[in-house]
Amino acid sequence: MRYLLYGLLALLGVLALLVLIALIRTLLTPKKTSKWQPKEDPAREAQYANTLSRMVQVETVSHKGQIQREKFLGFQKVLEELFPLVHSRLEKTEIDGALLYCWKGKHHDRPLVLMGHQDVVPAEGTWEHEPFSGDIADGKVWGRGSADTKCSVMAFLQAAEELLAAGYEPEQDVYLSSSNTEEVGGDGCPKLVAELERRGVKPYLVNDEGGSIVTEPMAGVVGNYAMIGVLEKGQGNLLISARSNGGHSSYPPKNSPIVRLSRFVCALEKHSPMRSQMNRQAKEMFSSMAPYGPFYLRLLFGNLWLFKPLLVKLMPSISAQAAALLRTTVAPTMQTGSDGCNVLPQEATLTLNLRYIPHQDMEESNAAIEALAKRYDLEVRVLDAYRSCEPVDTQNPAFALVRETIGEVFPNLPVIPYVMTGGTDARFYQKICGACVRFSPVVYGPAQMKGMHGLNENLDTYSLPGAVDYYKTLIRKNR
Repeated sequence: MRYLLYGLLALLGVLALLVLIALIRTLLTPKKTSKWQPKEDPAREAQYANTLSRMVQVETVSHKGQIQREKFLGFQKVLEELFPLVHSRLEKTEIDGALLYCWKGKHHDRPLVLMGHQDVVPAEGTWEHEPFSGDIADGKVWGRGSADTKCSVMAFLQAAEELLAAGYEPEQDVYLSSSNTEEVGGDGCPKLVAELERRGVKPYLVNDEGGSIVTEPMAGVVGNYAMIGVLEKGQGNLLISARSNGGHSSYPPKNSPIVRLSRFVCALEKHSPMRSQMNRQAKEMFSSMAPYGPFYLRLLFGNLWLFKPLLVKLMPSISAQAAALLRTTVAPTMQTGSDGCNVLPQEATLTLNLRYIPHQDMEESNAAIEALAKRYDLEVRVLDAYRSCEPVDTQNPAFALVRETIGEVFPNLPVIPYVMTGGTDARFYQKICGACVRFSPVVYGPAQMKGMHGLNENLDTYSLPGAVDYYKTLIRKNR
């Protein structure tokens, strides 16, 4: 017993020493501050806001399983009016509404692809400004697509338009890519990638949406930060089915389909089969952000060598967003039962949306769901699924090009690599490019984050000049 006590005291002593070392390291590490703020440029803001407004006014809602080519051809007529030099001097390819522009450079060994999608999600509910009004008010462009992502499409087309007007010839080939099925996971972008494959094009860098300039990305981390998506989680939809002989609701049996599904969901909620783990990209994100936070964040995230196991254990219970960074997430999204209030269903179903993390990817996560479902006599069918994407190496020269461009256009703006929990078209480009960076050079504050796929989507007009300059600079610097 005495030796056990000595061992426990020794362990506590070692832990106390390690915590003391972490405290000293934190105290000796200077606190950093994000100092970047958008510059005022009223004339350009007004010009670009009007351009974006015109684009928002065209309804381009996509629907799963529908091509809707004519709708997007109508939108592209507006693009021809807004960007005449792009359409007269660049080689344009249109495939079922998806767009690809080729701007030939002096060299062809480091092609650059700039991306953003034309399509938007439906606009339901009551809005302050009509969703396809494109109203410019209170320093914002209002409407569906203003932030996701007609702003990016506007910015890179405007960048090309201005460079063409100045007589600029790019050093490397530039491709402007814009699918019309991003929001429904359709085949618009795959068709564009197939076309580039046919031409033998292997992009040096693909710059798509995903990250952005985020205001206060984490509680206590004040200011603006360039959040660059370097890892995109996979995604799957699973149909969970419970069957029975049905019957009248006046004499319900035990373990009817809905009861079994309910127990399954409760078990999934209380005891998730998904493992939490902090991968290299998450560690890089937290350690990069640590110097900008309050003392407790600098202590915890600045000393992951000590606190990582504790954070992995606690973070999923602190917030849903934190959990999504560390593990595969499972969200029940749709349910069906019987058609009558007094009828027991012969079949009830539940749809789960999964976002796969690399350390427990598609196959393993689906297997974990199937094992749990089996305990409740449920069937599992995979409706659709794809694995997580290969992460971008932040030491890659192409990533360094993005970092340098941000530093030049947005001085003093910290660059933070991060794990994306949403999906983008960039995943389709990964088969032909090893550096698919997810970053839109616009500012997303709380209002923009709230409006994403929700009510009152908008974008601050002060974001627009910097976005255009970012794409112009990236084109110039790619040599």
